Amino acid sequence: MKTQLFEAEYRLMEIIWAQGSVGSTELVRLAAEQVGWKKSTTYTMLRKLGERGVLKNENAHITPLVSRQEVLRAEGDALVQKSGSLPGFFAAFLSGRKLTEQEAEELKALIDQSREDG
Repeated sequence: MKTQLFEAEYRLMEIIWAQGSVGSTELVRLAAEQVGWKKSTTYTMLRKLGERGVLKNENAHITPLVSRQEVLRAEGDALVQKSGSLPGFFAAFLSGRKLTEQEAEELKALIDQSREDG
């Protein structure tokens, strides 16, 4: 199952993840309110995401089959691949940016935890 999503798909999944699971009628209403979509657009996206195994649409009840974390990991993996390495990705991402002390400490903690888990 491919967990990378296009921007519009991600926007719809954000609504679904926030609900946990949701009826299709309610989802159409939420998509209209939050992203300005028509009913047909929402149903087209639901069909496509269902075909890709990202969500389940059973008896007009929508349930996510992948987590936000899985999607973010797939997106991150793709960016790391494009940059050639994880250090290369961070170098490009941080180029020209200043980290706050808190951000630097949080990144250090994530690296330390990854070393322990790995």
